[in-house]
Amino acid sequence: MRTLQAALARLGPVLGMCMLGLVVLCASRLGLSLWHHAEVSDVDGWAPVLLQGLRVDIASLCLLFGPLAALLLLVPARALAGRGVRRVAIVWLAAAMTLLVWLELVTPGFMHEYGLRPNRLFVEYLVYPREVLAMLLEGRLVECIAVLVLTALAAWGTTRLARRWWPSVLGTEIALPWRVLLVIVILLGAALGVRSTLGHRPMNPAMLAFSHNPTVNVLPLNSFYSLAFALHGWARHEETAQALYGTLPDADVVAAVRRGTGLPASAFTDPHQPTRAARVPTWQGKPKNLVIVLEESLGAQFIGSLGGRPLSPEYDRLSTQGWAFERLYATGTRSVRGIEAVVAGFAPTPAEAVVKRDRSQQGFFTLAQVLRAHGYDTTFYYGGESHFDNMRGFFLGNGFGRIVEQRDYRHPAFVGSWGVSDEDLFTRADAEFARLHAAGTPFFGFVFTSSNHDPFEFPEGRITPVEQPLQTRDNAARYADHALGGFFDRAMASDYWKDTVFLVVADHDSRVFGRDLVPIDNFHIPGLILGAGIAPRRDARLASQIDLGPTLLSLIGIGDATPMTGRDLSDAAMRLPGRALMQYDRNFAWLQGDDVVVLQPDKPPAQYRYTPGTPLEPAPLSPLLAREAHAQALWGSLAYERGWYQSAPVR
Repeated sequence: MRTLQAALARLGPVLGMCMLGLVVLCASRLGLSLWHHAEVSDVDGWAPVLLQGLRVDIASLCLLFGPLAALLLLVPARALAGRGVRRVAIVWLAAAMTLLVWLELVTPGFMHEYGLRPNRLFVEYLVYPREVLAMLLEGRLVECIAVLVLTALAAWGTTRLARRWWPSVLGTEIALPWRVLLVIVILLGAALGVRSTLGHRPMNPAMLAFSHNPTVNVLPLNSFYSLAFALHGWARHEETAQALYGTLPDADVVAAVRRGTGLPASAFTDPHQPTRAARVPTWQGKPKNLVIVLEESLGAQFIGSLGGRPLSPEYDRLSTQGWAFERLYATGTRSVRGIEAVVAGFAPTPAEAVVKRDRSQQGFFTLAQVLRAHGYDTTFYYGGESHFDNMRGFFLGNGFGRIVEQRDYRHPAFVGSWGVSDEDLFTRADAEFARLHAAGTPFFGFVFTSSNHDPFEFPEGRITPVEQPLQTRDNAARYADHALGGFFDRAMASDYWKDTVFLVVADHDSRVFGRDLVPIDNFHIPGLILGAGIAPRRDARLASQIDLGPTLLSLIGIGDATPMTGRDLSDAAMRLPGRALMQYDRNFAWLQGDDVVVLQPDKPPAQYRYTPGTPLEPAPLSPLLAREAHAQALWGSLAYERGWYQSAPVR
C-alpha cells in the first residue's frame, strides 16, 4: 500500500495535467460541436462525437504523458530531488499542455477555411513562414493576437501549475523491483491507451468516422491527434491509395485507365509506360503558341454564367467568345493539385501533389517538356516567390526553361502578401508574349495568378467593391476577373492572338468544405478555351482538369506520345460518358454522369446520386462502378511508384 501511495504521489503532476488536458480538449470539442450544432444534430452525432472524443483524448494524453510518468517512476528518489529531472519534467508538462491548447486555439480558423481539423496541409503551410505570416498578419491580425496571448497564458499557467505540483513527487524511496514493475505497467497501459482497442489495427480517424459529413467526422478527434496521425502516415508513406483503399492487380488498374482515355488498345505501345500513347491532333496546321492562365481559388461559385454569384462580368463576356465548359471539376483543393492536373495531366492521390514529391523533381512528364522539345520558349509567370510549394524546383526540372517571379518585376504598381498584383503579372506576360512572337519564337506561357488569395490584397480604385471592407473574398474575385478581362483585351488586339490558344481555368475553389464526404459542388470550376480559331460554344459535358492537357496539345497541333490519361475533348469521335475524379483529404470521389462513388480509408465504397446544389443522396452500390472508381483512385499512386509518368529530362 505504501508503495502504491508513493507511486501515486510521484505521478501527481502528470495526473493533474492529464485531468486539465481532458477538460481543455472536451471543452474545445463541445465548443466546435455547438458551432456546427445543426450538422451534428442532422446525423444524430452528439453521442458519437462526445463519447468517442473522450476516447481520443485519453489516447492523446497517454501518448504525451505516458513516457514522462514512466520516467518519474523509474528514477530513484535522490534523482527526483535534483534540478535536472525537475526541469525536464516541468518543461515536458508545460510544453505538452501548451501544444494541446495552441492546436485547439488555431482549429476554428483552419476549420472555417477547410472544414477539417489541422492535418498535413497545416504542416505544409508552416514550411513557408514568410508567406503564411504575411497572410495571417494582413487578414487575421486580431485572431493571431488572440491565439498568441492565450497560448502565452497557457504556457505561463501550466508552468506555474507544474511547479506547484512538483513537491508531491518528492517522497519515500520505492524499491527498484517495484519501480521496474510499475514502469512496465505504466508503459503497457499507455500503449493500450494509445491503441484504444485490442483489435488488429489501432484506433484511427477512419475507425471513428460515422457519418457522411466530413466536418462532423473530425469532431471526435482533437487537433493534436489529427495532426499526429497525419504526420505519422506522411512519414511512413501510408498516404498511398493502395494503403487507404485496398489493392487491385496492376493490370486491372492499367486496363481501366486506358479505357477511360477513349483511345484504342493499339495506341498503347510502350511496355515501360503503359498509358503512353500518341493522339492525332485536331489542328493540322503550323503548331500554335499556348498560354494557360491558372486562376487562384476562382471556383464556379464566383462565376455568374455558371450559376454562381455575379462577380465575374469579364469572364462571362469572354465565355461567349470561346469554348466554355459548364461542368468542369477540379481534382483537389490546393494549387499544387491543380498544377499537377493542368500542367502534367496527372491524377490526384491521397499523398502530396507531385509538385512536391521527390521522384517527380526531374524527368516527370509535363506539357512544358513536350513543347520545349519542339523549340518553344517555356516560361512560368508568377507574381509571388516561386519557391512556394516547390513550384520552382518542379518546373525547372520538368521542361520549363525560365521563371518570372516577384523579384523580376521592375516598379510593380502594387505588391501584397502574395506578390505583385494580377494586373502587374498580366502586363509582364503580355509584353513577353509580344516580344517572343515578334522574334518568331513559339511559346508556352503558364501564368498563375495570386490576388484572389487570403488576405485578398489588391490595388484600390480598380473595381467597384461589392461589399465593405475592401479586402474580402468577393471583392478579390471581382478584381481577379477585372485583371483577366484587361489581359484579354490586350491579347485580342495583339499580333500573337491569331497564333495562340489560351486556357483560363481555376486551380481549385475557395474554402472547399460541406456536408458530404466529398463536397462536389466546391470542386466545380470555370474552364474556358479562347483563340482566333476557337469557335464559341458552351460544353455541357462532364469533364475533369486532367482532360485539359490532351485537349490543348490537340488544339495547338502537337501529336507527340504522352502518358496523360485525360481525354482529348476536341476529338469529335469521343463518345464516352463524362466523368470527373476528386481527392478531398483522404476521400476519393468518382463522378460519372449523376452517379458518385466515394472511397474512404478502410471502409467499403459508398454510392450516391449527385444533383448540383443539394446534398448527395445515398444510392444502391453498382459493383462495376465501384471497381472502376477503385481502379481510378489507385492509378496516381501506382504510376508514381512505378515510374510510369517519367520521361527523359529536357536539357
